[in-house]
Amino acid sequence: QVQLVESGGGLVQAGGSLRLSCVASGSIFSINAMGWYRQAPGKQRELVATIIKGGSTNYADSVKGRFTISRDNAKNTVYLQMNSLEPEDTAVYYCNADGYWRAPFASWGQGTQVTVSS
Repeated sequence: QVQLVESGGGLVQAGGSLRLSCVASGSIFSINAMGWYRQAPGKQRELVATIIKGGSTNYADSVKGRFTISRDNAKNTVYLQMNSLEPEDTAVYYCNADGYWRAPFASWGQGTQVTVSS
């Protein structure tokens, strides 16, 4: 089992920045990839960015050049640095961990609200 706890959301003006953090605990060794997803009101949850065990990253087209995903293995933490925020980035952001321990699993955090005012 892997548990995820997000933090760092809040209210920011358009053009501002926020950094989200996700601390993982439990069977850390079983994680193959971690990522951030978001869900705006009335919309489906969508991928924002992922980072795999080898360090490769992937981003949604809508955030490329503005968001950066990174990790600190010593702290079991994944970050999402969000710059040049736009009102369209307003959503609940969820941390995700995918891995394998006796069976494939996907763990989710509780979510953190990001609100960007115009």
